Amino acid sequence: MRTLRIVFSVLLLALASSAMAQVKLTMWSHWAAEKIKRDFVEDAIKRFEAANPGVKIDASWYEKTALYAALKTALRAGTAPDIFYAEPDQVEYMENALLLDLSPLNWSAIEPWAKEIWSYKGKPYGLPLEASTVELYYNKKLIADLGIKVPASLQLDSAAMLDLSKKSRSKNMTPMALGVGDRPFPGAYLAQEALLKKLGTQEYDNLLRGKLSWSDPRVVDTLKLIRSWTDAGLLPTTFTTLKLGEAHSYFHTNPGAVMFLNGSWYTSRAFNPPDKGGQPANFPLGIMKFPAIPGAACNECKTLSVQGSYVANAATKHPKEAIAFLNSMATPDVANRWLENVLVQTGIKADYAKVSGPYAGYFRELQATGDGSKYYFGAPVQIMQGKPKEVFTQVFNNAFPAGSISVEDAVKQMNAAFGK
Repeated sequence: MRTLRIVFSVLLLALASSAMAQVKLTMWSHWAAEKIKRDFVEDAIKRFEAANPGVKIDASWYEKTALYAALKTALRAGTAPDIFYAEPDQVEYMENALLLDLSPLNWSAIEPWAKEIWSYKGKPYGLPLEASTVELYYNKKLIADLGIKVPASLQLDSAAMLDLSKKSRSKNMTPMALGVGDRPFPGAYLAQEALLKKLGTQEYDNLLRGKLSWSDPRVVDTLKLIRSWTDAGLLPTTFTTLKLGEAHSYFHTNPGAVMFLNGSWYTSRAFNPPDKGGQPANFPLGIMKFPAIPGAACNECKTLSVQGSYVANAATKHPKEAIAFLNSMATPDVANRWLENVLVQTGIKADYAKVSGPYAGYFRELQATGDGSKYYFGAPVQIMQGKPKEVFTQVFNNAFPAGSISVEDAVKQMNAAFGK
């Protein structure tokens, strides 16, 4: 009898343990090739599972293009994961009621501007883990070899930028690594940052929302300035086919470029080991501000936007657990770990002064480029919708920087997109 009681007790314990582990969340995420970010999220999953033994999170990792294709199919078929990676410009998710309302999240731990970027019709839908600025990275050795001195302000003027392009080409060097072969945004950084500086935040916002004509002389003059840089050979000849990951390697490894205009999430690839696509050991990395624009209203302006975020499937059978996991990352401690390990800004409130570790020097340099900055929140493709967004991407991510359409045609197409 005693033996039977023991066996029965063991069975009860086994059943209880089984019941505790009944909830399984599926999660699909970008960053398959970005080890730093993947390691961070996997650590967050382990911490959550340890604190919540009744919940298991099964994460699958993709590159962005493959992820978006898989999600498109899965959401239509009703087989999408409970939690997945998304970015704020994907308003179709919210328009089609595919996302869980995240109002129960601890929003006091989130930057108000980051919550606003992820809000739709008054409700928030995404945890803004990753935020970034547009930074101009450069090879300190190559720029010194060209005889160009980065000023104490960390900001070249437009004439110096043109001179850099010409000098680089005269020495068979590419001035700026940039490629749009698999992304709809990197090429637009040039027009984006230049127009923001020229117009200032309010007029720039008016431009993106169709309240200011693209025929405005300030806009036209700025586009002509950018065209002078690209006509001088600023970008790789493979600009239209070069993929984002390849553009990283082009800059720091082969063939090498003087500069690389990129989001501050540069670190998520560059600080991987060299055999995993990272920059070489002791690479002379520097960061400077986007060049000053003549007659600018705000040369201290720069873009701050939200990128990598996590959302919950509106059709999840475990909304409570999904929100609990997202909430586990909405804390200052998590934000500080993100800063220290990933070295990219975040939409979660953090104490930037507490960043330490082997790359603390890099983060201080990144902060220096932000000193005195005035921020505009959101990239153009996060602000624009519909036809304007589509045309902007076609024109300014690809055709205009590639030199395949004129300033006049670019202006005409944008005005037409806004019905002007």
